[in-house]
Amino acid sequence: MRFLTSYRLLGYFLLVAMAAGLAWQVQVWRYEAQIQRLAAIHARELDQQTQLAVRQQQAEHDKRLALEQKLSANDQQHAQELSDAQRHQAALRDRLATADVRLSVLLDTRDPANGCAVPASTAASGLVHAAPRARLDPAHAQRIIAITDDGDNALIALRACQAYVRTIAR
Repeated sequence: MRFLTSYRLLGYFLLVAMAAGLAWQVQVWRYEAQIQRLAAIHARELDQQTQLAVRQQQAEHDKRLALEQKLSANDQQHAQELSDAQRHQAALRDRLATADVRLSVLLDTRDPANGCAVPASTAASGLVHAAPRARLDPAHAQRIIAITDDGDNALIALRACQAYVRTIAR
């Protein structure tokens, strides 16, 4: 009888061990399913974040491209303004050189220090009553035109810089 009891006890022990092993295996399956579910949720969240980052990067790229195009258009506009101003200045220099145009200055007839005793008004009828003027030497006129040319170029460059800053600041 002792022999049967020990087999019975061994049988119970094996049955309990198998039940514990089975319970252990069921728990492992549950944990694996839960881990897979969490991994799938995490993968979806990562995918959503990646898609959001890609959309943001594309939007930033589009903004940068639009800014570059606007800056390029501004550069072309200012280059055209500079070219027009230089062409106008060159034409004016050519006209001064060929004596088509002469530069003159107004004289202040009321200033006794200028050495010009021109009366303030003339009594002759039929004459144009304009303020007295003195014609400048062509070489001086060329230098004045060169100075105004430099000033015009500086103003155009300043407007280009201001437009660039305004465009970038937006």
